[in-house]
Amino acid sequence: MTTLERWTRWPAGDVPVRDRLTPARRVLAVGGRSVLLVVVVVSTFGGGRFTGWRVLPPIGWLLGAVALGTAWYLAVRARRLWGVLAATAGLLLVAGLAAEGGAHTLASVIWCGLAVVSLVRLPLAAAVITGAAALASYGLMSGDPLVAVAGVTAGIGLFGYLLRLDTQARSAQRELLAQERAAHAARAESAALAERARIAREIHDVLAHSLSAQLVHLEAARLMIDGGADRGQIRERVVAARRMAQDGLIETRRALSALRGELTPLGEQLAELAELQRAELRIEGTVRPLPAEAQLAVRRTAQEALTNVRKHAPGSRATVVLVYRDDAVELEVDNTGDTRPPGGGDSALADSGSGYGLLGMRERAELLGGELLAGPDDAGGWRVRLTVPA
Repeated sequence: MTTLERWTRWPAGDVPVRDRLTPARRVLAVGGRSVLLVVVVVSTFGGGRFTGWRVLPPIGWLLGAVALGTAWYLAVRARRLWGVLAATAGLLLVAGLAAEGGAHTLASVIWCGLAVVSLVRLPLAAAVITGAAALASYGLMSGDPLVAVAGVTAGIGLFGYLLRLDTQARSAQRELLAQERAAHAARAESAALAERARIAREIHDVLAHSLSAQLVHLEAARLMIDGGADRGQIRERVVAARRMAQDGLIETRRALSALRGELTPLGEQLAELAELQRAELRIEGTVRPLPAEAQLAVRRTAQEALTNVRKHAPGSRATVVLVYRDDAVELEVDNTGDTRPPGGGDSALADSGSGYGLLGMRERAELLGGELLAGPDDAGGWRVRLTVPA
């Protein structure tokens, strides 16, 4: 902020009273103003100084002060400096008339109050000018001793400046709180969108894997029916499709549970897959819990790799190795005896799927900052290696 802006910038934007004041501050504000009004009225009209027609001028001064004070407040709310200065001139005129007419308490309240609220609510340059004019009028017209005038002037100026600093601090605090709430809401929305994306990706992977295999079996069953094949063979295809549909539902529930934090240990999941596919499983390193996304990536890659072995090299022997490293986890799936493209595999299974299984796993690994490599190994088999930070 430049020096010019510091002197001409309005204080932090005003907010509704119910938001600006706590209940305790509201009670003090209303109570203090009520007491001040009572003191002014009693001091002005008490003691019998104004009787008969002489009571009309003090009533006019009091009503004029209220009206001009309201206009001053509205002009400040609208940030109309010329309106503020016009209302200030009117208040100084009313205070001067009240002082000349003997209503010294009313005049002093207008002078001192105008000086304080100007320092709190106006740009610094206008506040200094308005406050100086109000306090100068008080010093010249109050009739108080010089020492009292100096003390009151210094005290009012210091009090107004401290109130200005307090108001600015509370405004900055409100602004910071609003920014924190907005940032929290943005983070919550971003997390919700990311969660939806993860759920959509998991469901897509499960359904794409299971539905494609189901379609292959159902299509094979249809061809068998058209060709008059044995009923047992047809039933076998239908049962296989039904089993894959059940497996797809189980996998979907498992993925959603994992995303909610209900994680089954990764070793148990891989042992289940290895047993289902009749593969060998080895786990090396210190076992530890993994983040949900990393665990899902490892499971999905192992599932896809073992499914490819079953589809393209059903007679080969598969090995699954899971290695826990210091800052990452590594999965390696090898099969020996056959390589891709397949030769002699199950044609029905080999034709299932979209052909993008490992590509999807590679994209998943890259999203996690990891790497997936797939290709033939030196022993004439096929190797899939996944590394993800964890």
